[in-house]
Amino acid sequence: MTSVLMVVTGARHWTLKDGTQHPTGFWAEELLVPYRTFTDAGWDVTIATPGGVRPVVDELSLSLKSGVTPGKATEHKEQLAALEPVLAQPAVLADVDADDFDLVFYPGGHGPMEDLAHDPVSGALLTARIDSGRPLAMLCHAPAAILAASRPDGSNPFAGRQMTGLSNAEERLNPFAWKAGWFLEDKVKEAGVEYSKALLPLRPHVVVDGALYTGQNPQSSQDLAERLVHDLG
Repeated sequence: MTSVLMVVTGARHWTLKDGTQHPTGFWAEELLVPYRTFTDAGWDVTIATPGGVRPVVDELSLSLKSGVTPGKATEHKEQLAALEPVLAQPAVLADVDADDFDLVFYPGGHGPMEDLAHDPVSGALLTARIDSGRPLAMLCHAPAAILAASRPDGSNPFAGRQMTGLSNAEERLNPFAWKAGWFLEDKVKEAGVEYSKALLPLRPHVVVDGALYTGQNPQSSQDLAERLVHDLG
């Protein structure tokens, strides 16, 4: 059976440049769609968070304000309720051996900008994983986690790799974006990533570079998950 380690943010807020804390967490679609796609394929999924804290959903990802229809919001809420026993007891990321899993998958939301972007455990995991050449996938804001990865000489192990993630244009669609301390697209480019994006905002875009898979935005959730099932199944 294919096994997946899903590394989920444990953050409950995103600190903006003025010091205010914007409520956040994981983005519903980015966790639920891949989780369902993987389990429907018969895969075993383990959710882990920094410190084993219970992850929380970003309520904005269940709101009309983010373009989620009432029907889709209801569906997501039902799926979250069914997944509650799993979310209530995530594994402690530091206690998990990523080598035991066929795929490591990071869903997004603004949460990773707060914790995973600075988490040394996650950073070490990502460095080892990219060096191993084994499947690794990140979605939307989740590539922020590569900012915690580094080599002894200070270089980023993802430098030169082809990746995507939420674009600056898409981030600016959020009304609070003007208070953001940094944007994902800018930071991954600074780390040396060969970044690409869809021609239009909010369109699905998946980039595959060897065993490294990335999806640009929530709209890429299904395409990314299905590509992984196709390639690894």
